[in-house]
Amino acid sequence: MAQPVAFTPKKADPRVELQRRLAAAPNEHAEALLVAYDLLEEAHRQGILDALHGAVKAKDTIVSLLAKYGTEPVNINALRHVIAVGQMVGSFDPEPISNLAREARAAMETQRLESLPPSLWQLFKRMTHPDARRGLSFVTSMLPRSAAPGGNINRDLAGS
Repeated sequence: MAQPVAFTPKKADPRVELQRRLAAAPNEHAEALLVAYDLLEEAHRQGILDALHGAVKAKDTIVSLLAKYGTEPVNINALRHVIAVGQMVGSFDPEPISNLAREARAAMETQRLESLPPSLWQLFKRMTHPDARRGLSFVTSMLPRSAAPGGNINRDLAGS
């Protein structure tokens, strides 16, 4: 029958391996170290390191102020609004937004070159274009949805 082979692991000192890696680091990572030194020097010249040092020293004060002002209803609502707007903007497809921005720049340039404002007939002709009607439909469909809670958009429109 087979006899088990005795295995005794070598005792390795982790500090020796770390010292070896540290000694080899300047040769292996010379370019990265030079970039890091340049970044550190620029942060020092610009006062960023001093600001970070001050923020670390004042962490208790900063945290207490954040906790104090973070519990006020106004600030909670503001944070909720920022999150809601971020979610809304993040859900937009970027392609139509890019197209809208491009068309808005072109329309502003065209309007800047016009010497006289368009007549009512010209405005009416623009509004009869299918894409213009589609845009007007979008805007008018958003109006009732953006009415204040408890407001009656139909009453408000009928009164004007």
